[in-house]
Amino acid sequence: MIITVASGKGGTGKTTIATNLARTIAQARKAEIESTTWLIDCDVEAPNAALFIHPTFKKEKKVERLLPVIHHDQCAGHGVCVDVCESNALAIAGGKTLFFKELCHACGSCVLNCPEGAIRETSEMIGLLQQGSSDSLRFAQGILEIGFSSPTPIIRDLKKWIIPQETQPNSTYILDASPGTACPVVESFRGADFALLVTEPTPFGLHDLKLVAELIFKEFQIPSGIVINKSGRGDEIIEQFAVEKDIPILMRVPLSRDIAEAYAIGTLLVDAFPQYKAKFNGLHKKISEILQKGLPKQ
Repeated sequence: MIITVASGKGGTGKTTIATNLARTIAQARKAEIESTTWLIDCDVEAPNAALFIHPTFKKEKKVERLLPVIHHDQCAGHGVCVDVCESNALAIAGGKTLFFKELCHACGSCVLNCPEGAIRETSEMIGLLQQGSSDSLRFAQGILEIGFSSPTPIIRDLKKWIIPQETQPNSTYILDASPGTACPVVESFRGADFALLVTEPTPFGLHDLKLVAELIFKEFQIPSGIVINKSGRGDEIIEQFAVEKDIPILMRVPLSRDIAEAYAIGTLLVDAFPQYKAKFNGLHKKISEILQKGLPKQ
């Protein structure tokens, strides 16, 4: 089971839900043989799940990409490389080919299309992958190197590193996606079985919930469910949307000073408030039931 936890906007409590759900599943399955639960932090630009899980990292892996190097003594300045570069990372100025690394997506088109063979590639580190564990919960995260603007390759390599190609019936993977609906979020949803959408009962929360729900409906057609964080006044706007789109509301976490204080010091809800273990176990059960019943995809 691969569950991607997402939200259209930041600050809705996505990481709170992902970390507590992963911890709860791992503890519930601790005694099961050959059962593994992974929490994978796919917000590689600002990973923060480790602040709550406190894992011990045991393995690291570099993520590298091939960047073009222009040999100006061979370059005729035809501009073919500029024409094929979709990310506008190349330009001709004063008869010289200029390269802007910050814009490069490392597609290799410039190398393949240069008539003189004046462009070659060199490897450069763009990120770091880490994996470890915290008690019975396994944990992995990616970290994008400062100065690089494309987190998607880091997320793609992170998933390949952790999630096997063949189905593992006793394994659960909780992916904590980045906010928004851009390419990093799309990559986090790729291959997922279920979309857990975390929102807050505000106009901004509803607006961005609509965006991520539309992404799921158009691009992935996988079952989804909603968690309302900071629940209380205003829930009706989320409830109305959920009814309209036939997306079940699976859990509510109330707006609470005590919860905010626990979050601020990096304490999981299930540790600070034991009653939440049953709530997150219930959330996991509801997700499992939806997948087992094969309810209509959202």
